[in-house]
Amino acid sequence: MSHRLKFAGKKLVRIALLLLGVSLAAFLLMSASPLDPLQTNIGQTALGSMRPEQVEKLRAYWGADTPPVQRYLGWLSAALRGDFGVSLLYRQPVTQVVGQRLCSSLGLLVFSWVLSGALGFTLGVLSGAFQGRWPDKIIRGYCLLISSTPAFWLALLLMMVFSVWLGWFPIGFQAPVGVDAASVSLTSRLYHAVLPAAALSVTGAANIALHTREKMVEVMGSDYVLFARARGESLGLIVWRHGIRNVALPAVTLQFGSVGELIGGSVLVEQAFSYPGLGQAAVSAGLGSDMPLLLGITLLTSALVFLGNLTADLLYGAVDPRIRRGAARR
Repeated sequence: MSHRLKFAGKKLVRIALLLLGVSLAAFLLMSASPLDPLQTNIGQTALGSMRPEQVEKLRAYWGADTPPVQRYLGWLSAALRGDFGVSLLYRQPVTQVVGQRLCSSLGLLVFSWVLSGALGFTLGVLSGAFQGRWPDKIIRGYCLLISSTPAFWLALLLMMVFSVWLGWFPIGFQAPVGVDAASVSLTSRLYHAVLPAAALSVTGAANIALHTREKMVEVMGSDYVLFARARGESLGLIVWRHGIRNVALPAVTLQFGSVGELIGGSVLVEQAFSYPGLGQAAVSAGLGSDMPLLLGITLLTSALVFLGNLTADLLYGAVDPRIRRGAARR
């Protein structure tokens, strides 16, 4: 138990340093952006009709006159105290905006994450078990096609087929247009989230299936599987006893490692479906030069990715007892 606590402590220190580097990189990229926050959010025509003192107040509000080093150090000192600033676009605290958008995206991300992991693992096991036969060829062709397909293009394709042509699902948004958010039922929210979740799940399952297939092929070609075949064990029993157990550990790594890919894909998918989640807020913050909001979203999503990898490392011992015994001896 003590070695796990030490391991988790070292990982958390690394996560803190990585978050610091991520925030600095995001700030430098935003500072190097050619977009003028005043022209982007107010417009050149409106700026031309304002008095000079009004323009100066706006420049001070957007931080256009503050040196970048001073802006970053000021933000960092406040962030260490738990104050991530106020969103320049929404005129609300960053924590409040991020919390609201995260609630909208969390259900979509969790459902897509679970579905992509289950679908990818199942397809990978089947493809590896039937190596060279028609199920393997179909699954492998599907995965290669989907893994090379951009998430936003697949989202538009799903929207065109199931929303425009068939009319089975709404075109976008999180709730029906014109309906108060407080009166929207859970069933209606789930109904609007079907296509975005499908777009994220299909793209995420392809890579997991391909990696799981390779591990399954190695297991099916091993000596102990050959011995099991010689004893007369059926294919289903071999897959259950030897295949799934041996590919479970790589599957855990792939599943938790796919958190970053899923979050990155949600940015494009939410834009395609006009889904008011964290990804759409990140795009608005980047285009609107909302530095506090963009840094807050970047830190949150980076922390989710790092914690996903940490969870995978901690689950290794539960999945494979050999790792737990080896760590205890060290």
